[in-house]
Amino acid sequence: MHLWAIILAAGRGERLARAAAGERKQFLRHGGAPLFWRSARTLARIPEMKGLILVLPPDDFDRATALVDECEAAENLGLPLHLTPGGARRQDSVAAGLSVLPRACDAVLVHDSARPFASPALITRLIDALAAGSPAVIPGLPVTDTVKRLNADATVAETPDRARLVAVQTPQAFDLDTLRRAHELARREQIEATDDAMLVERLGSPVTVVPGEISNVKITNPEDLALLADAKTPPPVPVAGYGYDVHRYGPGRPMVLAGVPMPGAPQVIAHSDGDVLLHAVTDALLGCLGGGDIGEHFPDTDPRFDNVASSILLAHVVDQARAAGLTLTHADVTIVAQVPKISPHKAQIRAQLARMLGLPEASVNVKATTEEGLGFTGEKKGIKAVALVSALKPAPANP
Repeated sequence: MHLWAIILAAGRGERLARAAAGERKQFLRHGGAPLFWRSARTLARIPEMKGLILVLPPDDFDRATALVDECEAAENLGLPLHLTPGGARRQDSVAAGLSVLPRACDAVLVHDSARPFASPALITRLIDALAAGSPAVIPGLPVTDTVKRLNADATVAETPDRARLVAVQTPQAFDLDTLRRAHELARREQIEATDDAMLVERLGSPVTVVPGEISNVKITNPEDLALLADAKTPPPVPVAGYGYDVHRYGPGRPMVLAGVPMPGAPQVIAHSDGDVLLHAVTDALLGCLGGGDIGEHFPDTDPRFDNVASSILLAHVVDQARAAGLTLTHADVTIVAQVPKISPHKAQIRAQLARMLGLPEASVNVKATTEEGLGFTGEKKGIKAVALVSALKPAPANP
């Protein structure tokens, strides 16, 4: 999946502007940055995210662009960020964002900047459902109030069963081709919609609902300004985890490092596939989680893990990290071996490890060294690896 996000920040927000000294709601500041930047920051920390599109007011585009430049100077998000002017209606602004997505993009999140509190966990639920094959995924909350549908004269026409109703939020996730076809249908048939899922429904494609978040509120009315004043979301806590692993040489498994085969290298004795590097990285990630060690989760006495690919074990722990709200930021690894020679394979190892961790290659460092003939590695009896993984962890509710 080549995933981008479109952040809609082109609205006029006239109801709220009157209560905010004329300022549009997407430019109101919270935590030292405009609301749209808070959403950009959250989306940029999602491992699958490849880039962001910011859709800005066409009648105030220069000032908005200068504000984005100011934010980028203070905090580099580490992803491509493209700006484009929006349109008169919400769906026009989405269409403007779709028009500047790169050719490689095949999936997109569409998010309203007026919802600055969407969490990484919510975004991950959307992405997981999209990856599982849903062409459109939206977050929804159960409706707790009784809802009435009215006649034109303001009398009640019916009372829908609220058990079958949800209140819909953003971000919303889409297969890009599906969303583009839905917008083309809207343009051709002059359909007006309040969200993109409605257009996909008109296309006849299924829309999957995942649990939303009560905290993912939309800043709409003057009384909502209190949410910005009172919200005290503590900053994430930096954490680091250290991993170390060793494997002996001998008749056993062909050597792989981060899943990359090492032609001509000694075989390793191991219960799994013996990927010493991924074992060290998995232990380091468990260290960030405070989750014990790899032997506790995948014991070598369990026949299920006989010759299992270590990438599967790492993927399981990466999923645990996501569920815990962890945002990986960097990985630094060192391979220690007299043989084989690692340098010809370092670039491929780095690329593979970055892909497995959902990090850009610039955030992964791979080193290799020998111990100059000393110790068991120097005597060509085995190989070892050490790893340091850093991440941002949600602050505890009651520090």
